[in-house]
Amino acid sequence: MSAVPRYRQPHERAFGLEQLDVKLAMHVKQTGGFYVEAGANDGISQSNTLFFARYRGWRGLLVEPVPELAARCRALRPESIVEQAALVGPEHASPTIGMRFAHLMSVVDGARGSAAADREHAELGERLQDITGYELEVPARTLSAILDAHGVSEVDLLSLDLEGYEPAALRGLDLDRHRPAWVLVETWERAAIDELLGPWYAPVTELSERDVLYRRRRRRRRR
Repeated sequence: MSAVPRYRQPHERAFGLEQLDVKLAMHVKQTGGFYVEAGANDGISQSNTLFFARYRGWRGLLVEPVPELAARCRALRPESIVEQAALVGPEHASPTIGMRFAHLMSVVDGARGSAAADREHAELGERLQDITGYELEVPARTLSAILDAHGVSEVDLLSLDLEGYEPAALRGLDLDRHRPAWVLVETWERAAIDELLGPWYAPVTELSERDVLYRRRRRRRRR
């Protein structure tokens, strides 16, 4: 039997896909931090933050647009604030946005670049998970607006898993005011993510084929 890694105790279990949360804990080692997880689903399934809440004393904010999943988050993650909304960029003028439910592969309109690509992604999710999808309209908010509404000024970890809508969500984060210490992003468009985060963040490592961890750059001292 192999030894348990030093960043994980024998009683601790992983919740993230392919132990993504445990891999993350190798780099983000503090206790008692504050996370934001967007694409939180039911708060348990493939969660990137439950490990930190359960074993490291963290609390935070979970963002999930699907009403039934957000309701489960509230029941299953009492340590966290839950916001039922889809993250959008500041250019999105409507208070709502359309999406298709496909459980862990739910997709916001435009996430895959076209209506046909969105539909194809959702239908793949339905087949893989043996579920029936449906279309719905959900509240649309920028991440900074949500943080302001809840009085959150300091974020230690931001986790984005939005099936391709990550660039739009990041555009809705005012990095002059809200700059998380760490950002974990599912990168369907790596170049777009690097461009958005580049002035403020340095890539640290790839935790999976698509998930990239970024760390906030140190501010240069004024002479």
